[in-house]
Amino acid sequence: MKIVFSEQCLNYRSPGHPESPERVKLAYDYLKTRFEFIEPTEASEADILLVHSAAHIQSIKNLEFYDADSPQYPEIYKYASLSAGAAITAAEESAFSLSRPPGHHAGRSSVAGFCYLNSIAIAVRKHGKKTLIVDIDAHHGNGTEEIFLGDPSVIYLSLHGYPLYPGTGLESRKNCFNFPLPPLCGDKVYLETFEAALGSVDTGWVEQIAISAGFDGYETDPLASLGLSSATYRKVGERLSKLDAPVFAILEGGYDGRALGQNVEHLLQGLTSGSS
Repeated sequence: MKIVFSEQCLNYRSPGHPESPERVKLAYDYLKTRFEFIEPTEASEADILLVHSAAHIQSIKNLEFYDADSPQYPEIYKYASLSAGAAITAAEESAFSLSRPPGHHAGRSSVAGFCYLNSIAIAVRKHGKKTLIVDIDAHHGNGTEEIFLGDPSVIYLSLHGYPLYPGTGLESRKNCFNFPLPPLCGDKVYLETFEAALGSVDTGWVEQIAISAGFDGYETDPLASLGLSSATYRKVGERLSKLDAPVFAILEGGYDGRALGQNVEHLLQGLTSGSS
C-alpha cells in the first residue's frame, strides 16, 4: 500500500500544540524506507465546494474563523487544501494519506478540533462512490457525521471514546452508526465492538471503504487513550481487508509521535494481508 505525503505539511506550527509537525515527521522517518510514497497536489476550490460552503472557504482564507483548538495559521487554507488533495490521491490510489491538518471535526461551515477542511468527506464526494466510512479516531467525527447525515450513498461508522471531545456520537442516526466506548476500554472490548459495528450495517453494496485513521486510541497517547495496542490496528486492517471493496485511509489524530509510524504500519499491514 502506497503512502501519500508532502513535506509541505510540516511547515506550520504553534508552540505546545499537540497537532504538531513533529508527530508526522517522526512517522514519516519511520515509514519512508518501508513504503512507496506519492506526492499530492492541493485540492481545487471546486472539489472543496463539494463539501464546504463558499463562506467557510473565505473565512479560512481570510483567517476570520474562531476555534479555541484550531490556530489561525498563516496560509492554513493552503495546507488544509493540500491535506484534502492528499486524501483525493489516496482514494484514487487505494493508499494512505500521511498529512496534516486532520479533518473529521470540520463541518460544512465550521472549523473545529484542529480541523479546517474535512479531507475524507472531500475525497468521498469527489469520487462519488457508494462508501463505507470507518472512523477509528478516539474522538467522534462530528463534522463527517454532519456532512453525510441522511446521504444514501454513504454509511458512517464510528468507534470513539465517550465523553471525550467533542461529546457527540452517543446515539446512531439514519446512516450514521456510533459506538461510544469508555476511556481505556482496551483491545478486547474495542475489537468486540468493532466486529459488532461491522455486523450491524449492510456492506454488500459498498464500492469503497474510507478510513478516518486516528491513532489517538493508542495506549500511550497523551490526549485520548483507549488503551489500545499496535496489534489492534493490524486486526482492524485485517478485518476490513475481508470486505470486497477497495480501501483508502487518511491520518486523523494520533499524538504520540514516537509510536505513530509503527501504528500506521500495523494498520497498512492488516489492510494488505488479504493480497499477500
